[in-house]
Amino acid sequence: MRKFLVVLDDSRECLNAMRFAAMRAAKTGGGVAILSVIAPDEFNHWIGVGDIMREEARERIEAHYEVFAKWMRDRQGVDPELVIREGDPVTEILGQVNDDPSIGVLVLGAAADKKGPGPLVTSMTRSSGSLPIPLTIVPGDMSKERLEAIT
Repeated sequence: MRKFLVVLDDSRECLNAMRFAAMRAAKTGGGVAILSVIAPDEFNHWIGVGDIMREEARERIEAHYEVFAKWMRDRQGVDPELVIREGDPVTEILGQVNDDPSIGVLVLGAAADKKGPGPLVTSMTRSSGSLPIPLTIVPGDMSKERLEAIT
């Protein structure tokens, strides 16, 4: 089964990327892998404190994931999987793509901002020519109705 890989973060545009991935997966018989990356610099404290902060970050990610997963299951009939990795986001996205051969498309949301589409989209588009899979960029301000129409 081909999976759509989508990144879960705190950005507003993440929502449209999640919607797009779920709708495409539902219409094509695919799956969704939701990747969240924890930056290691968040834990450069004493060992015990760093471990507690890492666990709290995982709990926040899992709670955030459950909101999207429930919507995907209830509205699209897609049961997503959660993958949590630690490191640089671009490196971990590429690592996940290479580690999971069933991933067929990377879906990212672009910020509707005059400053640009966001650091992740900017970084990934720079290397898009050498990616082993297609990259789909979903505008963050696209309406839900428009997303439904194009998927």
